[in-house]
Amino acid sequence: MKTIGLIGGMSWESTVDYYKILNQEVKNSLGNPHSAEIIMHSVDFAEIERLQELGDWNKLTEKMIKIARELEQARADMILICANTMHQMAPAVEAELEIPLLHIADAAAEKIKADNLKKVGLLGTKYTMEADFYKNRIEKNYGIEVIIPESDDRSYIHQAIYQELVAGILKTETREKFKGIIDNLKIHGAEGVILGCTEIPMLIKAEDSVLPVYNTTELHAKKAVELALN
Repeated sequence: MKTIGLIGGMSWESTVDYYKILNQEVKNSLGNPHSAEIIMHSVDFAEIERLQELGDWNKLTEKMIKIARELEQARADMILICANTMHQMAPAVEAELEIPLLHIADAAAEKIKADNLKKVGLLGTKYTMEADFYKNRIEKNYGIEVIIPESDDRSYIHQAIYQELVAGILKTETREKFKGIIDNLKIHGAEGVILGCTEIPMLIKAEDSVLPVYNTTELHAKKAVELALN
């Protein structure tokens, strides 16, 4: 079994789900009492959020590279950044490693392509929805069109993530608002929706959506286990 290196804490609420899914998947594949080989560096999210707000992506990149190298030196066989937004610096991090970095957008796109969907909606932070690093990767590498919510809805989602979900606050009214946003994506032709923030699956489950949901936390973790066991 290969060792999975995690850069977590962004936020710790969703990193808990990573840890749980990784271990459950290994147990499902190998049986009891097997569990995953994991090395994790969990950051202080307050510092990450502050640098994001400042737009200091260079500093964030330096921080991610440093942590990834430390995990590699600790004999991790692969790296997972346990956050969608922080994949903005994934190419720079990957370039500094000799081990693979598993990109979270690839994990989602592979499943979407396998399901033969051609157009999907994307929910996430404003950084993830509005920048090119995520949408373009899926569109160029997998031929899947990615659409995002309207401006006001993007602002609402972003605020809900940082003020509620990263703190583990799950409100019924927020869930209903997200459901309405997904309804609107369907009206605009989306055949599925990417939950492109690792906290969103805490709030939105398959039964809450009129569209098939692609839980990036789950898909990313399952891909890691697949590679770890092969």
